[in-house]
Amino acid sequence: MSGQEITLKAKDGGSFMGYLAKPASGRGPGVVVIQEIFGVNAVMRGITDRFAEIGYLALCPDLFWRQEPRIQLTDRTDAEWARAFELFKGFNLDKGVADLAATIEALRKMPDCSGKIGTVGFCLGGRLAYLTATRTKANAAVGYYGVYLTEHLNEVIRCPLMLHIAGDDEFVPPEAQKQLHAALDRHAKATLYDYPGLGHAFAREGGKHWDAAAAKTANARTLTFFNKHLG
Repeated sequence: MSGQEITLKAKDGGSFMGYLAKPASGRGPGVVVIQEIFGVNAVMRGITDRFAEIGYLALCPDLFWRQEPRIQLTDRTDAEWARAFELFKGFNLDKGVADLAATIEALRKMPDCSGKIGTVGFCLGGRLAYLTATRTKANAAVGYYGVYLTEHLNEVIRCPLMLHIAGDDEFVPPEAQKQLHAALDRHAKATLYDYPGLGHAFAREGGKHWDAAAAKTANARTLTFFNKHLG
């Protein structure tokens, strides 16, 4: 299965690309796949395709369009890593969330969408998935090894939220992980899972810290969560 590129409209003007993959049935709940710092690359497109294969109308928006539209990087070279971190540092978080809100609205309005929308993000996208739970009308959100989440613990979580936390995440130190658990372990809308001993991006297939077993477990938990809240 392969998707297609569509055009999405930003709320403050301009347009950006979204990679859309449809389920074989032609209709289903929506899932917005939120990119890492490498753009809407082959990894993100593959994840989007897999959500479509299991019955979701899946859409991955290009959130770096304000800096460099349609950029696709890998994690294979130092030069690409350097460019990815430049894009990360230059990213406007509030505008990114606004672009995600626009993406959610556009997906919800598609005739093939059931009306319920989940979000799932990785790394930078994990942070943004958290913010879709506090600032948008998403119905459920899942974040994989989201960064800087402690900066947002004062925000009200408005929909069910699941977080996958890498125990040895070099970008989320132990103290930050403790803060997340202290704030969210008893939260009615939050579910946190720890993956002890694993590094950042353990679910990125083929990546330096990829752990096939842990990724399988995390992905199964995500699907159970979405089936419950989006079905």
